[in-house]
Amino acid sequence: MKQLMLPAFAAAALGIASCGGASTGEQKDPVTAGTENVAAAPVTENVLSEAEKAAGWKLLFNGQNLDGWRVYKGKDGKTWSALEGTLHCTGSATDKSDMRGDLITTDQYENFELEADWKLAPQGNSGILYLVTEEFEAPYMSGPEYQIIDDNNFPEKLEDWQKSGANYAMNPPSKLAAKPIGEWNHTRIVVNKGHVEHWLNGEKVVDTQMWTPAWEEAKATGKWKEYKGYGSAQKGHICLQDHGSEIWFKNLKIKPL
Repeated sequence: MKQLMLPAFAAAALGIASCGGASTGEQKDPVTAGTENVAAAPVTENVLSEAEKAAGWKLLFNGQNLDGWRVYKGKDGKTWSALEGTLHCTGSATDKSDMRGDLITTDQYENFELEADWKLAPQGNSGILYLVTEEFEAPYMSGPEYQIIDDNNFPEKLEDWQKSGANYAMNPPSKLAAKPIGEWNHTRIVVNKGHVEHWLNGEKVVDTQMWTPAWEEAKATGKWKEYKGYGSAQKGHICLQDHGSEIWFKNLKIKPL
């Protein structure tokens, strides 16, 4: 999530940016529903099962290095590394240097299902962006963002569309589903011909359709009205945001649809 200073954009206008709407009813993730009380079997991190391979899943992080990733626009960033089986971004409240940078996949994706586990530092702020292109100064100028933030302790007041699981500045989450800071969260993002779903810890929190008249109106009247390229690409990179906060990712995988 870009800095939360939005004096030029009315919160009321953003409030209508449901563009197909976050789902208001409680919906359980069919992948995890019914497993809440089942003892977890031992899990090997950052690998695909034979069934996942057969279904077309691709591992995005091998747990050992940054193969398949690079910093946005080829920048020589120094904040991302493979650390103890996680894809780790260092945090800094003061370092705004050119050494910071968002991380993108070398490959691009059009229609896909993405899964990732993440853990955020206290008062942290980050995100997973998709359909990102390199035409602009920053990834958020093109790619929609799955918001990741410390909902309860972030040092600035948050609007609903800024909370974890949101389609940032477009669709607020239908409920708050993030676990307490310090615990691992599971994210699913589905993008299929403009239909977008955000899932957080087994709960569907956003269900919306891009490129409809309602979506175009929300873009034209909210935060993105000055960013003509926002959400325009139908194919692009997956991006992990370096917002100056420490964050860890693991079990990143994608399945083209």
